[in-house]
Amino acid sequence: MEEILTLRQHLEEGRYDDALALAIELEEMSREDKINKIRSYVRLLLLHLIKQAAEKRTTRSWDVSIRNAAREIAYVNQRRSSGGSYLSEAELSEIIAETYQSALENASLEAYGGIYDDIALGQMVNQAEIEAQALDIIVAGSSSH
Repeated sequence: MEEILTLRQHLEEGRYDDALALAIELEEMSREDKINKIRSYVRLLLLHLIKQAAEKRTTRSWDVSIRNAAREIAYVNQRRSSGGSYLSEAELSEIIAETYQSALENASLEAYGGIYDDIALGQMVNQAEIEAQALDIIVAGSSSH
């Protein structure tokens, strides 16, 4: 909130270069916040996809978590005022790849009652297939949103 007041002050004082610099900073902060939220939902989505692949089964709870994560990603990624998305499909794919290891570590605590570490669990699943599946689910969620 302090930044908005400073922005207003810069504009009122005619300090347009300072106002523009602050507006750019605010835009970047907003984008980073969106990316962090998306990353969190991607981790949750991957966690359940990894458990499904490893255990070769699913539960209603996992299915609902996957759908909810996809919906939240689509919602956060949507630019409501100007249309379009904050992140492209390629950027979403990059976030999926970056988040995979963290999701695998979390999944290792839950899949099979936590008896396998992330390395062993990772050998039971196909990372590329899970990442592709995650992107497909996210893209489908974005187009139906």
